[in-house]
Amino acid sequence: MKLSISRRAVVAGGAALALGPGLLRSARADNGVTDTTIRIGQSAVFSGPAKDFGVDYRAGIKLYFDRVNKSGGVNGRKIELITYDDAYDPAKTAVNTAKLIDEDKVFALTGYVATGNLAAAMPLAEKAGVPMFAPLVGTTSFRTKTNRYLFHVRAGYDLELRKIISHLSTLGIQSIAVVYQDSAFGKSNLATCEELAADYKVKVLKTLPLAITAEDAKSVVASLAEAKPGAVVMIMAGRMVEVFMRDYRANAVAAPLYTLSVGITDAAGSAKRLDGKLAGLVTASIVPPPTAQRVPIVADYQRDRAEFGEKIDSYTALEGYIVARVMVEGLRRAGKTLTRDSFIAGLESIGSTRFGDFPVDYSAKNHNGSTFVDLEMYTRDGQLRR
Repeated sequence: MKLSISRRAVVAGGAALALGPGLLRSARADNGVTDTTIRIGQSAVFSGPAKDFGVDYRAGIKLYFDRVNKSGGVNGRKIELITYDDAYDPAKTAVNTAKLIDEDKVFALTGYVATGNLAAAMPLAEKAGVPMFAPLVGTTSFRTKTNRYLFHVRAGYDLELRKIISHLSTLGIQSIAVVYQDSAFGKSNLATCEELAADYKVKVLKTLPLAITAEDAKSVVASLAEAKPGAVVMIMAGRMVEVFMRDYRANAVAAPLYTLSVGITDAAGSAKRLDGKLAGLVTASIVPPPTAQRVPIVADYQRDRAEFGEKIDSYTALEGYIVARVMVEGLRRAGKTLTRDSFIAGLESIGSTRFGDFPVDYSAKNHNGSTFVDLEMYTRDGQLRR
């Protein structure tokens, strides 16, 4: 006879109590929790063209975990972060996730990167009843229904695209072209972009795919020059954005460029490699500028960077820091007897609140987190201006 997850938990807990505290500690360890530690797992991209996302995201997450651990941890337990590189490959993400759950016995998962990678990991997490917290993914399909085990912090790509399309409509731009990453991320968000464009009566003249590993974008740029759109919206992530922009600027195509928040990660590096041609790119931002110390969460982030000697400083690192802060709040609310059920309940009890003036909203029916989206423009040296 099969037992439900909750029924199995009750039976296991009763057996542990009957056999004494030693076995109870062992059962907690199997769940990624001991009397002194909480084990959290991450599979993300730490090598290849998109590595900045994983490297920076992990740096921000770890920075706040370091702050918490220095202060004694969460309810007396310190957080241990175990990470594996999936090189942006969903198949490797699945292997890493299975290892984290079955061998490392992690309590929860966090910091995953990219749509296809999250899609590969979620069935494993759900089957094992392991919470997946704050993937660096904004794809709409993960947000339309509440998944008990999946919590977001960042705003969805649908909100980013709505901000961009509504802005273009307000400016009187009536036509766009979309250059999208030839992947699950690009294709799913292309569909969202087309729906929003129709809502705002903005015509989509061209939709052009670009491979993640593309070395040039000359054919795509030629098609854009022929179509003459009022603006170009990029649904791409990482270095391929630079490849496209290099060829686009070289051909002096006049339409302004817009990108999602994941378009540029290493802004200073991108500005240098593009020799100033990053100037004028408009991006959606889902966290405040990491230099805006007037915002309390940013001031805390910069203080901790200075104290712990963290050299990485980016929007993605700040996002990771915010993610860890929200996650820790859920762990605190879960109480001293930490279980996955109590962690989920702790997150859902957060309701509508602000973390250092950054808005987050959770409930039993809403795991989508933040709706914060702004538009900013890059300067020649990679700075952002509103």
